[in-house]
Amino acid sequence: MMKNVTKRDGSVVAFDRQKIVTAIEKAMNDTSAGVDEELAERIATAIQDMDKDASVEEIQDMVEDNLMSSDRKDVARSYIIYRDAHARRRDATDDQKRRYDEIRRLVVGEDEDSKKENSNKDTRIIPTMRDYMAGFTCRELATEVVFPKDLSDAHKAGLIHIHDTDYSPVMPMFNCDLINLDDMLQNGTVISKTLIEKPKSFRTACTVVTQIITQVASCQYGGNTISLAHLSPFIDISRQKIRKEVEAEIASIPMDFDDGPIEKNDLQRYINDIAEQRLRSEIKDGVQTIQYQLITMSTTNGQAPFTSMFMYLDEVPAGQPRKDLAMLIEEVLRQRIQGVKNEQGVYVTTAFPKLLYCLDEDNSHEDSEYWYLTKLAAECSAKRLVPDYISAKIMRKEKDDNVFPCMGCRSFLMPYYDKDGNPKFYGRFNQGVVTLNLPDIALSSGGDIDKFWEIFDERLSLCYRALMIRHNSLKGVKSDVAPILWQHGAIARLKPGETIDKFLYNDYSSISLGYAGLYECIHYMTGKSQLDKAGHDFGIQVMQRLNNACDEWKRQTRIGFSLYGSPIESTTFKFAKCLRKRFGIIPGITDKDYVTNSYHITPSQPVDAFTKLTVESEFQHYSLGGAISYVETPNMTKNIDAVLEIIKHIYNTIMYAEINTMTSYCHICGCTDIKMGDDLKFHCPNCGNDDFEKMNIALRICGYISTNPFNDGRAADIHDRVFHVGME
Repeated sequence: MMKNVTKRDGSVVAFDRQKIVTAIEKAMNDTSAGVDEELAERIATAIQDMDKDASVEEIQDMVEDNLMSSDRKDVARSYIIYRDAHARRRDATDDQKRRYDEIRRLVVGEDEDSKKENSNKDTRIIPTMRDYMAGFTCRELATEVVFPKDLSDAHKAGLIHIHDTDYSPVMPMFNCDLINLDDMLQNGTVISKTLIEKPKSFRTACTVVTQIITQVASCQYGGNTISLAHLSPFIDISRQKIRKEVEAEIASIPMDFDDGPIEKNDLQRYINDIAEQRLRSEIKDGVQTIQYQLITMSTTNGQAPFTSMFMYLDEVPAGQPRKDLAMLIEEVLRQRIQGVKNEQGVYVTTAFPKLLYCLDEDNSHEDSEYWYLTKLAAECSAKRLVPDYISAKIMRKEKDDNVFPCMGCRSFLMPYYDKDGNPKFYGRFNQGVVTLNLPDIALSSGGDIDKFWEIFDERLSLCYRALMIRHNSLKGVKSDVAPILWQHGAIARLKPGETIDKFLYNDYSSISLGYAGLYECIHYMTGKSQLDKAGHDFGIQVMQRLNNACDEWKRQTRIGFSLYGSPIESTTFKFAKCLRKRFGIIPGITDKDYVTNSYHITPSQPVDAFTKLTVESEFQHYSLGGAISYVETPNMTKNIDAVLEIIKHIYNTIMYAEINTMTSYCHICGCTDIKMGDDLKFHCPNCGNDDFEKMNIALRICGYISTNPFNDGRAADIHDRVFHVGME
């Protein structure tokens, strides 16, 4: 007779026949024939009479066998369903424990992966915690429910990376955009069901801009870009307003022009001079409002808005409008050079907003009218890491003679023309990204070129399917989900209930095939890098095949597929770990904690700035959905002339590039020369401080500036970077 039962956790308890009877009768209750107590008792007795003990699973198997051999096979089916439901509840309990542990580790600061996943998010603060908690659920739903198992497995194994699954495709959100600030400021907008009319001064416009940016950033998961050309028209509105105020003040003062200090015919010039002085003060206040609001306001995803500001003089007509824009750009650069005060009251570098300075013939050489602005930009780059530089000269060649900014960090749209043939840039967006792990393709091929291209096509197919799921998640979405985007001008002026579908096709928006680790791919397949002919030519071939895939997908679907050099902030570490797990340690490929970004020459390879930009420009040519090159420099604040030479080379060579350096401040001793050690921690050389919380560090992570901790893979990348200027 059975005496004991072994439970699933290994514990042993006394046999209880009534539990068998109860389980069978519950299953019988779910059938049309109802409960047969005699059968339930008979089966329980038969199991009890066994001459050996059993486990819970074995007893349940016996119940199923007995029911199947009886004339109540309907109960057997019901019992199987009942048993499966109990198993699901047990699994759910395990899942709940796992989820609780994830949340607990996040809240108490033990979740190192989340802490360093996004260097622009501080997981110690409550809004960010809430965002991550929601993200845990969205990510699990995406990988376990929305995406098919083979795509989820490929994502988990690091063959591909489906970006931002903590938001999309579970939530009806897109990645990044160019905000149509011109429409929203000139025609008014609505924020939280409150009408915001056209501002009547530059100062008010600046305040409205920060409100718009924060609202927009809360409705998407990537970066956004505004153009200063949309804000600068309000300078003249303030000018006219201030002139009237000054005229009224002058009119209220009795003046004897015969004996007074002002000639009557000089009165208007005097009024204009006073008005311009007050106007400059208002511009200074307005720019300061934008700067401080954007770094102190938090979006609903728990971070400051990831905003870029486009500074392109030729975006407005020549004459007073361009002079006003130049005045605005100058003020933005001067305030950024100054920095913002930290808790100790010391001016330090801030991460946002990112600045995008566009180079054209009127500011790219010493004899150009606005060269003084470029000199300011160079000083700002040397001291505060921004702006980044867009070459209008090269962009016109790449973008059908158009010039426009990237969305946030690096995502570029393709040209789009309205029904009247006019180009449209603002009010457009990116649907999302899936990134291909190129080193994994190379290593999986074992160096066999035919096998490489076979696997290459297989992996592209995975990316395409994942991107289509992301695209389809936006189809049918109604404008009501984000009124600031779809109804009130940031993207469109749709009616309530209207779907966004028409913006998902024909290049109005983009969707991106990302790629990472071209250097490691080249190095494994050829033994070379982009600096050698064999490596260069193979790399170009890979880029062409990637770009051709996007073109073919676009032709088949009318969706704006484009090739994108992924930032891979946390993905660089993920890919490196996955490669090492799959292939072991391979010198030059998997022996480090990162894979090289996009098409970049690997961080540790010595090369001068001009050669690097020239070589990488050939690869950027194919990455028209987004890419940025960089040069790494030491402290250049005393060598602005060298910075200007790099800027001029950018203008003539490559569409989009940045100049990297690092700024720091030690809270303990005030040292501004903190360095990263071989332990991947920052150390003050003066007092030995290595506590990240007791220093200000600002450096490039992967296209944007970070002032928060970052993952070990990105830290290793930063540690390995060599200077591209100042080299022997």
